[in-house]
Amino acid sequence: MIPSATLIFLLEILLSPPLRGTDNLLRMDASNNPFAILSLIVAPAILTNASSVLIMSTSNRLARAVDRARELSKQLEAETDLKCPTAVRRLKELATAEDRALLLLKGLRSFYVTLGAFSCAALLSLLGAVLAPFETRFFVEMMEIGGVAAGVVAVTSLMNGSRLLLRETRIAVQVLSDRAAGLRARAEI
Repeated sequence: MIPSATLIFLLEILLSPPLRGTDNLLRMDASNNPFAILSLIVAPAILTNASSVLIMSTSNRLARAVDRARELSKQLEAETDLKCPTAVRRLKELATAEDRALLLLKGLRSFYVTLGAFSCAALLSLLGAVLAPFETRFFVEMMEIGGVAAGVVAVTSLMNGSRLLLRETRIAVQVLSDRAAGLRARAEI
């Protein structure tokens, strides 16, 4: 949900027609729309907050995956025969827990990039808004371009992190399904 809203916001800025005769598609005229500057600052700020929540959630998921790997490792270390069906299943689950942890770590990195890029976009938008009244067109345009570029990096990174979380969730559900199927098979014996 967040990535599509952000993409729509950025596309509206990039594809909107020039305002009141300006020759720059990225330039918003604050005299026509008092919310133009505010939206350039608030949108990245809200998305920064949403990214922080994703980071906390992903960190929690990573901690749970690491805890599961530790528990499986302890059980395997206590096992005398690593070729028995239970040990083989635990080894497979340990490898899966490792894969999950690695995906979550990559997702966490991606969300940190997202957080930094949205923060950068908000800061550049704010600086551009402060410099706009001083007729420093070059610097304002650089801030606008930089803010949009940071927003694009943030959205791309957010989408990548979301993709990684989806892959990790798929793996976790598959492990659960495999375990449930194994228990059902044992119950039928």
